[in-house]
Amino acid sequence: MMQNAGLMKRFAASVYELLSLFAIWLLCTFVFVMATGGADNALERLSLQIILWVVTGAYFVFCWVKTGQTLAAQAWKIKLVNAKDSSLTIQQALFRYVLATISLVTFGLGFLWAVVDKEHLFLHDRFAKTRFIKLNGV
Repeated sequence: MMQNAGLMKRFAASVYELLSLFAIWLLCTFVFVMATGGADNALERLSLQIILWVVTGAYFVFCWVKTGQTLAAQAWKIKLVNAKDSSLTIQQALFRYVLATISLVTFGLGFLWAVVDKEHLFLHDRFAKTRFIKLNGV
């Protein structure tokens, strides 16, 4: 069995991940504003938020299924795997993304769960039966 990536390394990768996401969100928002003329009313703002959530999910699901690594995970030499230590299926990745969203919108409690979890897993990883592992003995 491969060794789990440390909690601090996963939190650091999460902060790094935000940089990639900001770039993706800025590009998507630019395209949305150019296509619609803005997000001046509640329906347009809600539409933009849904689009950003879907695009973010597509980024994560694609990366998790293809290689198990986003750009941040590659930089921190960690990889997301399922209970069999292999890449996630599309269903597993979608399930994890929905659970991670819930973890985040509940004031980050699903992420903070890792502090008290015996294996330091995020709550959504516990439910999805996924984990981040160290690569190359780092």
